[in-house]
Amino acid sequence: MFLTFLVSFLISFFTQKFVILLFEKKKLFIDKIENNEPQKFHSIPTSRGGGIGIFLANFLLVLNPLGIKFLISGSLAFLSGLWEDLQRGLSPKIRLLFQILSAVLAVLLIGAVIKDIRIIEFPYPLAVLFTVFAIVGAINAINIIDGFNGLASGISLMILTSFGIVSYLQNDNELLFIILVNIGAILGFMVFNFPKGKIFLGDGGAYFLGFVIAEISILLPYRHEEVSPWFSLAVLVYPVWEVLFSFYRKTKRGLSPLKPDKFHFHMLINKRITKNNPATSIVIWIFAFPFTVLPVLYYNNTIACAFTALLFILIYNVLYISIIKFKVKNQLSLLFK
Repeated sequence: MFLTFLVSFLISFFTQKFVILLFEKKKLFIDKIENNEPQKFHSIPTSRGGGIGIFLANFLLVLNPLGIKFLISGSLAFLSGLWEDLQRGLSPKIRLLFQILSAVLAVLLIGAVIKDIRIIEFPYPLAVLFTVFAIVGAINAINIIDGFNGLASGISLMILTSFGIVSYLQNDNELLFIILVNIGAILGFMVFNFPKGKIFLGDGGAYFLGFVIAEISILLPYRHEEVSPWFSLAVLVYPVWEVLFSFYRKTKRGLSPLKPDKFHFHMLINKRITKNNPATSIVIWIFAFPFTVLPVLYYNNTIACAFTALLFILIYNVLYISIIKFKVKNQLSLLFK
């Protein structure tokens, strides 16, 4: 298993170096600062091709029957994001369509659906619809939190580590193989992304990681009755709540949920407290860590996992409102100077 991790890391690492060089020579995958998009927090043009190395490292999945299905299903979401990274201008609706197709393909090829959530069991057609919705939601959730150096990749590492530990405890070597491939790929990317931001994950990388995380979160309880489906929600609660809360915020203000804005939690942390790109990621890592990792201790306890998710949502909302109303003291920013 260590060899799997090492090879994945090396593939991602050297691909990132190549993409950065290609960017410098040919100006491909450029994230131009003059676009003035609200989610931009960098001052120099930077490559958005970090997802290429992560995706190429996942070609190791051809060694695993389940992994092949992951690779095929996730490729549609990845390619739509990659096209946006390379050319820009691909409409959000087209990208959403490709994400839905990826999710549908995963249901057809892999077969796992969210049917029994302990408190209710869905009929199969409804389970399929809910599963597709959940996968698409997770894809966008990872993309939404990809706002600062190392933020989305660091959170993804925590999530995959938690899933990896439970996969190991359940003797699920197939899932553990897929998880280790992606942990290695992410670390190979983070060498260049955190803290200096020499390359960004891009939509392609965020979409693909979101897909992988979503599918693993569904497969773990689907394949192992001991694993509560609420464990997956507890581990994913930060990105999931970020996308749900974002949807609520925007629709309440009469805005399109697909349109980016500057009021995400990580953006407010940066503006009001850290005023520093990598420090923002570190603060949110620390905040999310207990909610992402501790559920491993009670992955079979639905009540404890549900309580963890609800506790996160409560604390998140209190902090969000406090920051908006300036109740969080600006003196905290002194810690990050």
